Amino acid sequence: MTTPDDQPPVPDASRPESQDRIYRSHAGIAGGVLLLAITGWLGIDALVSGHGRTPWLALAALILLVPLVAAFTLRPAVYANEDRLRVRNPFRVVVLPWSKVASLRSGYSNEVVDAEGAKFQLWAIPVSLRGRKAAARRQARNAAADSSGRTSSVASGPTRSHSDQAMDDLRELAEARAAAEGAQGEVSVRWAYEVIGPAVAGAVVLAILLAVG
Repeated sequence: MTTPDDQPPVPDASRPESQDRIYRSHAGIAGGVLLLAITGWLGIDALVSGHGRTPWLALAALILLVPLVAAFTLRPAVYANEDRLRVRNPFRVVVLPWSKVASLRSGYSNEVVDAEGAKFQLWAIPVSLRGRKAAARRQARNAAADSSGRTSSVASGPTRSHSDQAMDDLRELAEARAAAEGAQGEVSVRWAYEVIGPAVAGAVVLAILLAVG
């Protein structure tokens, strides 16, 4: 007779099949925290010590600015696993199964192109021209050292910028998983109403306050 302990374990359907790789801009996050701190300090000061319409103007400005600052600095992220690429941009969330990713392009910005030709910028992986130049210099010095046999002169550090290396990783994953069964499906795009709604409300209230004088 089979006891409950002899039964094979039932797989947990709620558990993701693979863990996401997460790409974010650390500089963007740091800048966002700083901007939010300054905005909050100025706005709260105006709310507490302001007179007349000033507190209301400060409140409307906070409702407008805080979501926008967070959207462009703290919110952007790129999540990648074996089945799909999820791009969280300031105002949209785009989910692309690997089968629908036509290419991942790097120029003055990084973007993903789907099978229909639609382009989506990767806000979380900004291009750093300075990082590219530094990586190129290291690569050139390493190549010169290798050709002359001076291994002790090899420059330390990556020979690809952080953003370019991230794009290389995503391209490799896209090529490897495009034909996988779990990577099939359709592209979905969702607007971030949790960001757009408060920002629009703040803009409307601020416009009304300024209009009525």
